[in-house]
Amino acid sequence: MTTAVRTIKKYPNRRLYDTANSGYITLADVKQMVLDHVDFVVVDAKSGDDLTRSILLQIILDEEGGGVPMFSSEMLAQMIRFYGTAQQTVMGQYMEQNVKAFLAIQKKLQEQAKQVYGDKMMLTPDLWKQFMQMQAPAMQGMLGNYLEQSARLFLDMQQRMQDQTRGMFTSFPFPNFAAAAPADDERKR
Repeated sequence: MTTAVRTIKKYPNRRLYDTANSGYITLADVKQMVLDHVDFVVVDAKSGDDLTRSILLQIILDEEGGGVPMFSSEMLAQMIRFYGTAQQTVMGQYMEQNVKAFLAIQKKLQEQAKQVYGDKMMLTPDLWKQFMQMQAPAMQGMLGNYLEQSARLFLDMQQRMQDQTRGMFTSFPFPNFAAAAPADDERKR
């Protein structure tokens, strides 16, 4: 059984209307939908334009503004620098793959916690800290694998970009352009 994607309409007065519940909701309600893994789309009530990303970015902005931010100022500045450059698409894919790998690690840790504490675990902060201390060697191994996988992914994307660039420029009349690449690789070894 598949569940339908919920439609939320955004009106010019900035109000959000949940068509599934026939009522107005707040940004906090949308955040809760994200946390509950509810599939939804936010559309402009007048034009029908998809505003989902804009609303999600607004939630991130609110989260970053209050409490403990996830991103440092330097990280945000670096992300801004990627926009409009050739690396924009590659970096987006790289970050997305890293988040997926991190979620896989998190899932493994949760499975280990269930094995230790059972299905009806009530992980208080103290119990979670204790569990993490017991799992320190395993965590180091998983994070090491994560970092290696991340580095391999980045190098793979870099190699694909170089191959694509080389493929684009081989038709231009640069003498020995295509032949220079293997010689560079051999010099590095």
